[in-house]
Amino acid sequence: MIGIMFVCHGNICRSPMAEFIFKDMLKKRGLENEFFVASSATSTEEIWSGRGNPVYPPAVEELARHGIKCGGKRAVQLNRSDLEKYHMFIGMDSANIRNMHRMLGEGARGKIYKLLEFAGRDADVSDPWYSERFDIAYKDIYEGCEALLACLVKEEMIK
Repeated sequence: MIGIMFVCHGNICRSPMAEFIFKDMLKKRGLENEFFVASSATSTEEIWSGRGNPVYPPAVEELARHGIKCGGKRAVQLNRSDLEKYHMFIGMDSANIRNMHRMLGEGARGKIYKLLEFAGRDADVSDPWYSERFDIAYKDIYEGCEALLACLVKEEMIK
């Protein structure tokens, strides 16, 4: 199985959206058994006394508009031990990438990517927590996830 961890700052908007968009894509293609997909945060801002906050309601609503459910997901923090479980760590923006390198260390060399790079764009997925544009975040995340899946197929990591 291929392990993919999507990462953003708080794990309540962009990275859980990516997690569930990608899982939905995999399910629709009959590939869900070939992957282990999760999401996490670089910060602890959305984690209190060891319990993470749920996905932010506007993100839940945007996913629901596209027929995707994310019930039960709570914020968790990226951990160095994740290196053993995941083959790829996909950040939403440049700050996430810097923090992922710091948090994961040398063992993450060649495993960290920015989502929109797969779509041929050197761009960040803007944080809808600030912009309130969950529709734009969805569009960018969907584009990046489609391109990521196409890349995995092309590289023959999956059939």
